[in-house]
Amino acid sequence: MKTILHKAATRGHKNHGWLDTYHTFSFANYFDPERVHFGSLRVLNDDTVAGGEGFGTHPHDNMEIISIPLKGDLEHRDSMGNVQVINHGDVQVMSAGTGITHSEMNKNEDTEVKFLQIWVFPNKHNVTPRYDQITLNVDDRKNRFQQIVSPNKQDEGTWIYQDAWFHLADFDKGTSREYELKQQGNGLYIFVLKGNLNVEGQELTTRDGYGLWDTDKVNITANDNTEFLLMEVPMF
Repeated sequence: MKTILHKAATRGHKNHGWLDTYHTFSFANYFDPERVHFGSLRVLNDDTVAGGEGFGTHPHDNMEIISIPLKGDLEHRDSMGNVQVINHGDVQVMSAGTGITHSEMNKNEDTEVKFLQIWVFPNKHNVTPRYDQITLNVDDRKNRFQQIVSPNKQDEGTWIYQDAWFHLADFDKGTSREYELKQQGNGLYIFVLKGNLNVEGQELTTRDGYGLWDTDKVNITANDNTEFLLMEVPMF
């Protein structure tokens, strides 16, 4: 088993006033040649957007883009004609494919928005752009792995153009589970939203990230009431 640890305090950070953002991997003006990606996981941004502010219209292509709101209401508009609001419990996916433009704005003037912005390299290029948004029952992640993303349209959650599986979990203190990787050659990246985990002997706290590969299973124990995200992605 091989591992890589990214402690929360080592992430790239920029406070623009309207946007307070942390980058687990190189992004924008933050560049670390040792932290460009984890397999096909390219971006993991932890964003807080002030009331009434947001990202103006901007382009993407050939990237799978996943947004997971943690707090507040985020309004999305795109060149495909979608106008949607996403909030806690929702998961949004865009396959940028041949190219899209979109904006993301905090719908409320008086409260901030917190969300994770995640990019994954696709396994198919120049596909027709697509948008998907689902609402999940957050109780279904209590002491279990709730699947939110997979490669399969018929599976639980939404899907992307990559052999990747994402799960959210909310473990009570003392809960222990084994995660079995679904595809040979994949790795697992764990991001702690809040709390404290023991992952194969490594202690993780809030906003730590931990990557593991060259293994087919990973043991995870909550040392406290803990919420976390699992991202299984191809390593090559």
